[in-house]
Amino acid sequence: MFGMVLPAFIVGGCICVVGQLLMDLTKASFTPAHTLVVFVTGGGILGALGLYRPLIEWGGAGATIPLSGFGYALANGAMEAVQERGFIGIFSGGLEATAIGIATAVLFGYLVALAFNPQG
Repeated sequence: MFGMVLPAFIVGGCICVVGQLLMDLTKASFTPAHTLVVFVTGGGILGALGLYRPLIEWGGAGATIPLSGFGYALANGAMEAVQERGFIGIFSGGLEATAIGIATAVLFGYLVALAFNPQG
């Protein structure tokens, strides 16, 4: 188990350090939303170039859980769907690959909203 936890901790921690540095070093012009977009886009680009898969194989959940893993899943799903279905796969593949994560986020967001009665 330690052999799986340590690489995940290292990879996930490094991704978080990059995000923290982005926010700290660019306080005036770079919002947290910009950081999120950079991570999703970066994960997609690294996935398309074949550079993110080795990171996932070594770091496991440390690479798949952050937003860069979501970007990778979108790009990877689109590339696989293009190979199976052609051009139309560009539009459907990313959504199919990430549907369970999106549905889970919506479900748990709804359950938390019910449990804690948000104001506003």
